[in-house]
Amino acid sequence: MINKSALFSDETAEFKSPYQPRPGDRVTLRLRTLRDDVTSALAYVNGDALPMRRTAQTGYFDLYEVSFTCPKEPVQYYFNVSDGAQCLWYSRLGCTEQAPREGHFAILPQFHIPEWAIGTLYYQIFTDRFCNGDKSNDVENGEYYYHGPVHRVKDWNALPKKLDVGNFYGGDLQGVMEKLDYLRSLGVETVYFNPLFLSPSNHKYDTQDYDYIDPHLAVITDDCPGTPGRHSADNAKSARYIRRVTSRANLEQSNAYFARLVEEMHRRGMRIVIDGVFNHCGSFNKWMDREGIYRRAGGSYAPGAFQSVDSPYRNYFCFSGNDRADAPYEGWWDFPTLPKLNYEGSGELTEHMLDVAQRWVSAPYGADGWRLDMAADLGHSPEVNHAFWRAFRRRVRQANPEAVILAEHYGDPAAWLDGSQWDTVMNYDAFMEPVTWFLTGMEKHSDYFDGAKLNNGTLFFESMRLHMSRLPRPCLDAALNQLSNHDHSRFLTRTNRTVGRLDSAGAEAAGQQVDERVMRLAVLIQMTWPGSPGIYYGDEAGQVGWTDPDSRRTYPWGRENRGLLDFHRRAASLRKELHCLRRGSLIPLAAGDGYIAYGRFDREDCAVVVIHNGDSPLSLNLPVWMLNIPVDRRLEPVLSTASAPLPEIPTVSASGLMLTLPAKTGCVYRFRY
Repeated sequence: MINKSALFSDETAEFKSPYQPRPGDRVTLRLRTLRDDVTSALAYVNGDALPMRRTAQTGYFDLYEVSFTCPKEPVQYYFNVSDGAQCLWYSRLGCTEQAPREGHFAILPQFHIPEWAIGTLYYQIFTDRFCNGDKSNDVENGEYYYHGPVHRVKDWNALPKKLDVGNFYGGDLQGVMEKLDYLRSLGVETVYFNPLFLSPSNHKYDTQDYDYIDPHLAVITDDCPGTPGRHSADNAKSARYIRRVTSRANLEQSNAYFARLVEEMHRRGMRIVIDGVFNHCGSFNKWMDREGIYRRAGGSYAPGAFQSVDSPYRNYFCFSGNDRADAPYEGWWDFPTLPKLNYEGSGELTEHMLDVAQRWVSAPYGADGWRLDMAADLGHSPEVNHAFWRAFRRRVRQANPEAVILAEHYGDPAAWLDGSQWDTVMNYDAFMEPVTWFLTGMEKHSDYFDGAKLNNGTLFFESMRLHMSRLPRPCLDAALNQLSNHDHSRFLTRTNRTVGRLDSAGAEAAGQQVDERVMRLAVLIQMTWPGSPGIYYGDEAGQVGWTDPDSRRTYPWGRENRGLLDFHRRAASLRKELHCLRRGSLIPLAAGDGYIAYGRFDREDCAVVVIHNGDSPLSLNLPVWMLNIPVDRRLEPVLSTASAPLPEIPTVSASGLMLTLPAKTGCVYRFRY
């Protein structure tokens, strides 16, 4: 019988080279089998059976390979092996006794993801809540009206309210500039910003002007007295706000400040990804001008679509009629504050947005990529959606060939990952959700608990294998692996296994009965799993919070959980110390009630990762021969989630590697080939 556990291949550079083939390249595919275990091996490449030859015997294994010239068209492949009596097939979904219909390995010759984005360590900043470096640009009480009078929160440590959209804590780009040394000390390589463009909300997913950074986040030098605390809903009378957001001096200086921030980050070897909301804008947007702000400002601003049926922007939106300017219009999810953009009705809108896409990744700004908000929702049809993203990619890559395109998406993203649209996705299906279910049993909003998924190691690997198979390997290695973000509850709160939201459970409950040990286990998985780990600001310092808006609490400067912060630093540093953690292969080693174990490996080194989420000590015998680790060799313990260091482990025996772990403990062991 063929040893199924020994069969292995993937799309890393060890088993497919080059890693990102281009048309005309000589591609080599490799398959691993147990030594002297099979008599023939075939690679089925786009349906053609190509004989593979044994090229090496190393340790426990044989390596078979085949080479061919990479075509211009996409390539799908899988393998077949036989020992004369048994025949097996191998794909991204593992071994089967029938030819696989899905889960094929893939090569996209026209697809190139920037090298810097493969495995980069992200840090997500929700700017208003990160650090207030310049109080002169803070939103003032009553400066304008948005779901009520806007409010300046003077107590940095105050907790968000249920209706939080108009509450501002004053975080800004100057605050980020002041904390760049901190980010470097954490090991951050790329900062992903929530939207920075002009907007009336603290979250800024309701863009008011795509051409300018919000002066409230950057520079306000041209100002005028306002009417603090006024309660009028007529924003055409908000003189101070109008001056602040329409003054060319403020707008141009804010853009210039952003350019300086990017330059300083690049000087420090850090990248920057900005958030683009292209599906909808805001009712304050200068094209819509529902509030009359730009009508009041006059000057070079054309009439907004809500102000005139003759507005040049009228067809940017879907109005119910043209008999009056203020007719009802389509809003995203029916929110009138979020007018949906009508790409089907306006070529000018499409061209303007493509100009925006190009401008911000070009000099003098030079952002390193875009995160695309609700990217699958753009347009009113799949045809328009895909056409826009193809044009978007062409324009962005023409301006900056090294810019990454990272999309927010829920569900199977395969239709957009064909090499012509997105580079990769926020990795909910193949990271955040399986990790959350396994370690906490909680849904990612803390909306319900599922005990059948808690501690189910077998389900964890099954879910990961299925969802990872939908991402071509470079897309997988560049995918944003987060534990928390601005749309979901904080992971540390999920460790309390409590269902709740801010309005139902109250703010204090988000920090009650949390388990830091489980948080450390999650971070350990995050830093050792394929993909690009992403720290949501404050997670590393022990911040808690229910789902939006409570997950948008401020960074707790001066009140950090120092132990958790130090663990993040040590876990992040592993990605530089162990080459295999960035681009290496992954092999599951063991899974059961409350535990998983897996190996990462490449030609240079190997990491054995064990995660024990149970409440009692655990003894495991791991089949590390699957990682080609020979008997009579010792592994080096390099990181533990426990406060006390783990003792040196016994020598690998013929039966495997015996480990004993305390409750709620994870560890990483290194082996150099």
